[in-house]
Amino acid sequence: MSNTIAIIQARMGSTRLPGKVLKSIGDRPMLSHVVERARSASLIDRVIIATSTESSDDAVASFCDSRDIEYVRGSEDDVLDRYYQTAYSADADPVVRLTADCPFLSPAVIDRVLRVYEWSDATYATNIIEYTHPDGLDVEVFDFASLDAAWKHASSPEAREHVTTYIRESGEFDAVNVENVIDMSRYEFTDEETILRWTVDYPEDLEFVRGVYDRLTQRGHWIFDQQSVLELLERTPELRQINKDRTADR
Repeated sequence: MSNTIAIIQARMGSTRLPGKVLKSIGDRPMLSHVVERARSASLIDRVIIATSTESSDDAVASFCDSRDIEYVRGSEDDVLDRYYQTAYSADADPVVRLTADCPFLSPAVIDRVLRVYEWSDATYATNIIEYTHPDGLDVEVFDFASLDAAWKHASSPEAREHVTTYIRESGEFDAVNVENVIDMSRYEFTDEETILRWTVDYPEDLEFVRGVYDRLTQRGHWIFDQQSVLELLERTPELRQINKDRTADR
């Protein structure tokens, strides 16, 4: 029987936007939005925060304590080890990798990637091998055996920092990419080369996200889907201008 655990990596030490994971969006920290959205995915059994043992991340631990959110603390630099220890302690299989700077995280997209993982023979399913979703809806699903192999064999600093680099690039694992069910080309502000930036790395990203939340949240309902954001951006071009000079990662 599977034990599907979403592990959200979160730390305060961003160089581009320090403390971003606890920056407020509406009346709550960004991390709260990400946790709530992950918990709303129907196929997720538990959500755990993986943060570091650095003193700067005491704030993340305190936040989790105050909200009754599970967390594990580990290495700041060896994020792969932090992930492995968190997954091992939770007996996670499969593991769902999420990040704390994605406040538009979609429960529906999480469930779709998990369904593809379940239906396919792949040991790694994701929507980031080829981007058809906006950057900020990233989901990666893999079995514990793959994480264990990466933990044992990955040696480069990049592979230790980014968790799934070894799984994606070693050629040893069966991978499947999950495409967006929404045809992005139907929106006037997108084209085949456009990857929309819905993640938070810079102050203007945070301003953009706050603007979207201000317009889409009503009566305490904070979870809206990607189509709602797309339709808002279609009719509100000034929002699209806020972080237009920041390029989405590929």
